[in-house]
Amino acid sequence: MELMIPLDGSEKRPLYEQIYQYIKDEIRRGRLKAGERLPSTRLLADNLKISRCTTQMAYEQLLSEGYIESIPCKGYFVAGIEELVQMKREAEPGLVFHQEKKEKGPDIDFSPRGVDLERFPFNTWRKITKNTLVDDNKEMFAAGDPQGEYGLRAAVGDYLHTARGVHVRPEQIIIGAGSEYLWLLLAQILGGRRRMAMENPTYKQAYRVFSGIGMEVVPVSMDANGMRPGELEESGADVAYVMPGHQYPAGIVMPVKRRQELLGWAVSGEDRYLIEDDYDSEFRYKGKPIPSLQGMDTAGRVIYIGTFSKSIAPAIRVGYLALPEKLLGVYREKAGFYASTVSRIDQNILYQFMIQGHYERHLNRMRAVYKTKHDGLLAGLRGLEDIFEIRGEHAGLHVLLTHKGGMGEDELVKRAAEAGVKVYGLSGALIGPDPGIFASTLLLGYGRLSLEEIREGTKRLNAVWR
Repeated sequence: MELMIPLDGSEKRPLYEQIYQYIKDEIRRGRLKAGERLPSTRLLADNLKISRCTTQMAYEQLLSEGYIESIPCKGYFVAGIEELVQMKREAEPGLVFHQEKKEKGPDIDFSPRGVDLERFPFNTWRKITKNTLVDDNKEMFAAGDPQGEYGLRAAVGDYLHTARGVHVRPEQIIIGAGSEYLWLLLAQILGGRRRMAMENPTYKQAYRVFSGIGMEVVPVSMDANGMRPGELEESGADVAYVMPGHQYPAGIVMPVKRRQELLGWAVSGEDRYLIEDDYDSEFRYKGKPIPSLQGMDTAGRVIYIGTFSKSIAPAIRVGYLALPEKLLGVYREKAGFYASTVSRIDQNILYQFMIQGHYERHLNRMRAVYKTKHDGLLAGLRGLEDIFEIRGEHAGLHVLLTHKGGMGEDELVKRAAEAGVKVYGLSGALIGPDPGIFASTLLLGYGRLSLEEIREGTKRLNAVWR
């Protein structure tokens, strides 16, 4: 079939987003039926006179959201989606169906969780995928190692040793489908009766997972160097979850002295562990990256966890967990019978992507891309430096702005929204009382925005925050 998609080159939205939104709307309105075949990315690109990379990006987004499905050697098809309308129970008996209304979103969204997919190496990924399946390799469809394919674990271990100073054997690494699964697995390995300390504020998704399965979670406040060791000791916790490479959301890069203090806490008590979440350490813009906490650990007390969601793409859904030697036996006893949650096909694609040097080249390219955006954001915020303190600007994909005059977070967010800009208050990441150093603080992420959007967004913020 052919799709006549109206594209507007004058729109601020990228072309791939226009294509994605058009097809999504057609599916939701029932104009594209379940099972209906879509044109190939090549044919659609030819019809629209645009690059194939653009149509591929639109299809990838639709795939990740479940609106379409890809059948090898056949093509793309509209997925069967039952819940295209919302059900609402009325006062009278029976159910009434209401068409879902989509509210107009902000013009510019400074989401701290977005990544740049414009530079994703689709052609390379597609070629590796094709080569993985071209020879009818039946072995790829059989059950694999519960910990993940050995080759991928070895490649991850080599990368972590070179880039982050992590000392780990492939046998210590577990591959899993995203951080949430690995957190659940880790909770089972550690045992549910643990008391876990988490930085306040912290990554709320991790807090939800650990507290949601019944683990006792206690907030520990931070100073300018990270989690306070004295307060950690007083908390009575025997596990501490920290992000020393680039704390989310506070943006703190933990100095070596504080890391040594936390390691000292871990070894001073029986069966204590530190969980090091190194979620975006690949992106640092000033000085050399500080080696991982795990690389400083000589007593086997650091559990290291990471993901490819920031460095490649969120839809990859591949993470890794590196256990200390002491916990390997516990893992095999308590959870070694779980099957791997990442298909062998996806593991092989990622393995080939890494060993062929594509991952390193992609990281180098994205560091340059994000550095340009980072510098553009800081340049745009320069006019606000007299009324805002800017922090966390040398690593990661977001910065923090704290209003020096104490203007409330809600008011700052409201003013930005009235200008068509979405910013995020740091209070949403608190899991305990505000320690006092993050009042009137906002997060501005720039990963998925273009440089033009960043410039326009900061221009509007300069106008409404003064």
